[in-house]
Amino acid sequence: MLVQSKNSFKTKENIKIGSKEYTIFNQQKISHPNLKKLPISLRVLLENLLRHEDGVHVTKEDIDSLLSLSKESLSREISFFPARVLMQDFTGVPAVVDLAAMRDAMKSLGGDPTKINPLVPVDLVIDHSVMVDSFAKPTSFDENVKMEFERNHERYVFLKWGQSAFRNFKVVPPGTGICHQVNLEYLGKTVWHAKGHHGEYAFPDTLVGTDSHTTMINGLSVLGWGVGGIEAEAVMLGQPLSMLIPEVIGFRLEGKLHEGATATDLVLTVTQMLRKKGVVGKFVEFYGPGLKGLSLADRATIANMAPEYGATCGFFPVDEETMKYLKLSGRDAETLAIVETYAKATGMWRSEDEEHFAFQDTLKLNLSEVVPSLAGPKRPQDRVLLADAKHDFQKQLVAGFQVTEENASKEASAHTVEGESYKVGHGDVVIAAITSCTNTSNPSVMIGAGLVAKKAVERGLKVKPWVKTSLAPGSQVVTDYLEKSGVQKYLDYLGFNLVGYGCTTCIGNSGPLPLPIANAVEKGNLVVASVLSGNRNFEGRINPSVKANYLASPMLVVAHAIAGSMLVDISKDSLGEDENGQAVYLKDIWPSNQEIQEAVNQAVEVRQFQTRYGNVFEGTEDWKKIKTTSSQTYTWDESTYIKNPPYFHGMGKTPTALKGIHGARVLAILGDSITTDHISPAGSIKKDSPAGKYLMSKGVQPNDFNSYGSRRGNDEVMVRGTFANIRIKNEMLSGIEGGMTKYVPTGETMAIYDAAMMYHDSRTPLVVVAGKEYGTGSSRDWAAKGTNLLGVKAVIAESFERIHRSNLIGMGVLPLQFIGGMDRKSIGLDGSETFDIQGIETMKPQEELTVTITRSDGAKENIKARSRIDTIVELDYYKNGGILPYVLRKLM
Repeated sequence: MLVQSKNSFKTKENIKIGSKEYTIFNQQKISHPNLKKLPISLRVLLENLLRHEDGVHVTKEDIDSLLSLSKESLSREISFFPARVLMQDFTGVPAVVDLAAMRDAMKSLGGDPTKINPLVPVDLVIDHSVMVDSFAKPTSFDENVKMEFERNHERYVFLKWGQSAFRNFKVVPPGTGICHQVNLEYLGKTVWHAKGHHGEYAFPDTLVGTDSHTTMINGLSVLGWGVGGIEAEAVMLGQPLSMLIPEVIGFRLEGKLHEGATATDLVLTVTQMLRKKGVVGKFVEFYGPGLKGLSLADRATIANMAPEYGATCGFFPVDEETMKYLKLSGRDAETLAIVETYAKATGMWRSEDEEHFAFQDTLKLNLSEVVPSLAGPKRPQDRVLLADAKHDFQKQLVAGFQVTEENASKEASAHTVEGESYKVGHGDVVIAAITSCTNTSNPSVMIGAGLVAKKAVERGLKVKPWVKTSLAPGSQVVTDYLEKSGVQKYLDYLGFNLVGYGCTTCIGNSGPLPLPIANAVEKGNLVVASVLSGNRNFEGRINPSVKANYLASPMLVVAHAIAGSMLVDISKDSLGEDENGQAVYLKDIWPSNQEIQEAVNQAVEVRQFQTRYGNVFEGTEDWKKIKTTSSQTYTWDESTYIKNPPYFHGMGKTPTALKGIHGARVLAILGDSITTDHISPAGSIKKDSPAGKYLMSKGVQPNDFNSYGSRRGNDEVMVRGTFANIRIKNEMLSGIEGGMTKYVPTGETMAIYDAAMMYHDSRTPLVVVAGKEYGTGSSRDWAAKGTNLLGVKAVIAESFERIHRSNLIGMGVLPLQFIGGMDRKSIGLDGSETFDIQGIETMKPQEELTVTITRSDGAKENIKARSRIDTIVELDYYKNGGILPYVLRKLM
C-alpha cells in the first residue's frame, strides 16, 4: 500500500492497539466548525481524502470543499481510493478477460505485460454459475454442482489461471456462497489495516464491487457500492474512482418491529419510501433510536437493497451491534480491537451527535408501522400489502398484463398439465425460491422460514404440485444453523432442499420449469407467478415463462408455495386442511418473534463461521483437479466462453482527436425505466436468437448453451444478446416485444444485432433514444460494452442511472440528456430520423451540445442536449475511447 499525503491538516498520527502501532489520519484533529456535523459516511470519504492528499488527485481544496457542507460543494469532483475490490464471476470473468487482453496489448505496444496487475486486493467469488436444474430432492445439490462444473469448465480454467498469474487476486471457489454474504461474514473488516512504506496503517474498510448489491456491506459500516466492471478494473490498476461529493439523506428509524413483521417487510417499506423520495446518486445514512432494535443482519438486508431504492449506498455507522456481529462471525481478536479503538478515536463510532448531522434532507419511519408485504409484479419498489396482494394481482392481470376480465380467474384460464391430474391457470405460483443475498444472510428470516415449514408439516400441509421449490443459501453457515435448529428436515419435506450455494433465481438461474408445466403456460398464454426472497423481479429476469414476479420474505415464500396461487389471499384464506379436515390459516403456522429469536440464539454459533471460512480459498476436489497454464499471458484457445476482446485492436500509444457524430441512425427508441436487464444479455439463450445461431455455428448444441451470464467472457455471444431481452419494447415497432428493430434504409424488421451489423457495414453510426431512468438495475458492464460493440456512439435519454451512465463513458459511448422538459415524444421521434451531434470536439463536462435532427422528409430541427460526462476525469476517459485504453496508455 502506497500512501503519499501532504498532511496539510496535520491529522497523521500513531496509535497503539494491543502490542502494535498503527499510523492513522485522525480527522478529530481538524479544527473546523462543521466537523461534528459531518455524517459518518462523509467522514469515511474525508479520511480517504486526507490519506491520499497529493496535490494532484486530491488537493487541500477538495478537503475544504467536503468540510464546507455547502450546496456548491456537491458539484465538486473528488477522487476516491477504495481499499479493495469485490467481484462475482459473471462480472468478474470479463474483467479478468480484459486484464488478460491488456497484457497482450501492452506486449504488442512494446511494454511490460506484468505491469498489468491489481494494485489493491481483489476477491472474486464464484457464485453466479449454479443453476436450479435439479430441485426438491436430497441429491439436488450434488447434481447441480456436477452440471455447474461441466458447463463452466472453460471459465473455471481461466479464473484459476488468473489466480496464479495476477498478484493481489484471490478466487473463492464455487459452492462457498454469494459474494455479498461471504463479504459480510468473512472478507469485510470494518477497519482495514495494511503495510505501507513507513509501517502499518489503519483506515476505514472501503470497496467497490462489480455487483450493484455490493452495498450490502454498508450494514457492517464498510462504505462501498457497485460499479461497472470497467471502473472496477481501473480501481484495481491504481486509478481513483472519480465522483462528485454526494448528498447525504438521513433516514431516522424509531420504535421497533411489531409481532409478525420481518426484516424483509421493513426493507420493502424503506425501498418504496426512498424510491418515492428520489435518492439516485445520493448516500443514505440510517440513524436514530430504532437502530438499537435492528440486528446487523437486518441492517445488511436494508443496505443490500440500495440499488432498488436508487441510492449509491445505505450506510450504518459502527456501534455495539457491529462489534457483536464481528465477534459472532469469527473475526479475530486483533480485528475486533482495531475496529473499536480506531472508530472511537476518530469519531467514526455512532453517538448522540447524529441528531445534529447536516443531512441534505431526512426521512423518518416508525418501525411499528411496518406490516407484512410483497413487492411486484415487475419492480422491487412496487410494494403491496400482503392483505392486498390478491386484489392487486387481479387488477394487474387486467390493467398490466392485458388479460380480459372474463378470463382473469384460474378457473377460466386453467389448462391441464400433460400427464398430471391438475391444471394451472392465471396467478398460479410456479416458482417459490428462498434465494439471494438479501435475505439468506439473515438468520431470523431463514430460521423463521424453517419454523413456518415445521408448523405446516405438523398440520399436514404440502406444497402444490405445480410449484418449483428451491433453497439456495448465501453461505454454508446457513446450512449449519438450519440443521442445528432442526428445521432443515421440514424444509426438505416441503421441497425446499438445498440446490446450491449461490445467486440462483434472483439472477435468472431458476432453471427450466418442468416441461409439462412450461407447455401448459405457453399454450394458455398464462400469467403465472414466482415468489422469491431476492432483490430483483424485473420483467424477463426470473424465468422466460413467468411474467409476474414477487419479492417476499423466505417465510412468505414457504406460505405461497403451500397456497400455490396469487389468487389466494393468504392473509385470511385457508392454506389447506389438516388430517382432521380443519382449515389451516397462515396465523396457525406463523412463529412468534420470540420463537424465532430463541431458535437463532440456540442455533447460530461462532465456530460455524470459523469452520466454514477456515479454508475458504481451497475449494472442493473438483476445483483442485482443474489444471491450467502458468504463463503470464493467457493462451487464447478456441472457446465459446473465453475470447480475446476487440477493445484494443488498432490502438495507438496516443488517442486521436475527438470528432462530432454525423448521420447517425436510430437503433432503438425505448421508454422509461429501461433496466440493464433489458439492455445486457442475461438469462437463457434462445435457439433462434442471434447468439443461439452463433453458438450452433460453433458446434454448440442448445442443451449446452448455458446462460448469457456464464458466457460473459465471449464478446461474440454477448454483443448478439445486447438489447435482446424478451420483454423489451422498441417504440420504432408496434405491438412487438423482444430485441427487434426496423432497419430504416429498407424498412425491414429484424433483430437489433443484425440491423447494427448492416449499419456497421455501411459505416453508419448509431444512437439509442430513451425515456427516464435509463439503465437502472444491476451494475452490468456488458450493458455498456454491448452498446459500444453494436456501434452506438451516443445514448440520448431523459435521465440516467448513475452506474450505467458511468459505464457508457467507460466504453467510449456519449450519454446525452434531454433538457427543458423535452423528450422523444414531444419532438415526435419515430426512428426514421438521422442525428448530427456537434460540439464534441471542444466539449467540457456537463456542456450543452447541439443535436440536429433531420426528418425523413428532409426537414431539420436543432435541439440542445446536455453531455452527462460530468467530470474532467470522465472526459479524459472518453477522449481515450474508454477507461481501459486510458489506463493502458498511462501505464505505458
